[in-house]
Amino acid sequence: MRIRVFGHYLYASIAVLAFIEALVFFGAVYGAALLRFHGSLSFKVEDPGDIGALWPRAALFSAIMVTCLLAFGLYSARQRARLFGIAIRIILSVLMAFAVASALFYLIPNLWIGRGVVGLAALGAFLGMVVSRSIFFRVVDEDVLKRRVLIYGAGRSAATIAELRRRSDRRGFHVVGFVPAPGEVLAVDSGRLLESSGSLVELCERLDVAEVIVAMDDRRRGFPISELLNCRLAGVDVTEQLTFLERETGRVRLDILNPAWLIFGEGFRRDPVRRLTSRGLDLAAALCVLALAWPFMLLTALAIKLEEGWRAPVLYRQRRVGLLGESFELLKFRSMRVDAEKDGQAQWARKGDPRVTRVGAFIRRVRLDELPQLLNVLRGQMSFVGPRPERPEFVAELAERIPYYVERHSVKPGLTGWAQLCYPYGSSEQDALEKLQYDLYYVKNNTLLFDLAILVQTAEVVFLGKGAR
Repeated sequence: MRIRVFGHYLYASIAVLAFIEALVFFGAVYGAALLRFHGSLSFKVEDPGDIGALWPRAALFSAIMVTCLLAFGLYSARQRARLFGIAIRIILSVLMAFAVASALFYLIPNLWIGRGVVGLAALGAFLGMVVSRSIFFRVVDEDVLKRRVLIYGAGRSAATIAELRRRSDRRGFHVVGFVPAPGEVLAVDSGRLLESSGSLVELCERLDVAEVIVAMDDRRRGFPISELLNCRLAGVDVTEQLTFLERETGRVRLDILNPAWLIFGEGFRRDPVRRLTSRGLDLAAALCVLALAWPFMLLTALAIKLEEGWRAPVLYRQRRVGLLGESFELLKFRSMRVDAEKDGQAQWARKGDPRVTRVGAFIRRVRLDELPQLLNVLRGQMSFVGPRPERPEFVAELAERIPYYVERHSVKPGLTGWAQLCYPYGSSEQDALEKLQYDLYYVKNNTLLFDLAILVQTAEVVFLGKGAR
């Protein structure tokens, strides 16, 4: 089951885990204070050991911990790391939370709590997290928190739901069965078909169905208007298949997409408030990152010069397609040889690309090559969050072969984005098609909250080098 928060859907199971762990982190501060101050929380104001009211500090520490876990993908339904990878992410999250909390408590005198308390709280948070997640992953596959859905249809369209393979795509719901529509050619396993002799609403009541998904191959024949209306009036949600798949998978399925769904669907906000918040976030994020990253940018420029000579260019300028199809000059630290495209033909980057220099391989892996694009953001040519800009040659080719490809240009391209989080580095037409489905989801659902969530989760990509090539 998913719950809707500020226009976006969250898995109920993950939301419950985050809430439980937030309480654990909150309690860890109290436990740490009790241990540090020998069981007493009562001190005079002038006492150096005074910690004042604990709850604001505990709440702040809890918020920092949850944010760090989110940043490293530990609240992501698409997290596929194995046990070792999860352990590394948890350790990095706790270390980052400890560093951030210590800095805040030190810089803001009213929040002082002592490094000993923060350290003990971080240790308690780590142990509490191990326990809570051990319990959670034992029960997460149970159907208690899953939404029970019934699929009306058993043809090719319905099969797209039955064929969902990724565990993350099936985390929020449980399919109780498929009801064949009249005249359909069955494409679903017969063992999952339901008897449809009675009314649809009675079937939903008997199977405790919370939602009916309409996935008919042809709605022009035998569309059950009265049956679905009765279900809706009985409190059972009725959802169109494409909307259901968008909600559950976080992407727009191109194989079943139709223009009417885009025209009449929700989303695609472009009002002045949204443009203002987007530009404000771009400027704030770009200036903050630039203030922190300028030493690394200087070192990167020096490393390029040392490897290839003082006359070698540091920056690489390349035409990319931006908002509404207008091209602009994108800036990057040069990571390939100067003659990487000496024949003048645009080429996809590939794994183990021989054109990449030694310094280039490193800065690509840690994403330092992208930092000059902060200037593109400040100029207003890019956003911090959005679809990645592609070269005009690739765009012209892909737009001819992939439907709805140009729709991704209805928002500014970004340094990071939803597709970059959900799909690895793309270097082919098939990769472009897969990433487009995530880009369209972002274009349709972009909000300030969604942008902030993507920014936080980008930390996992940067620190762990996901998708670098």
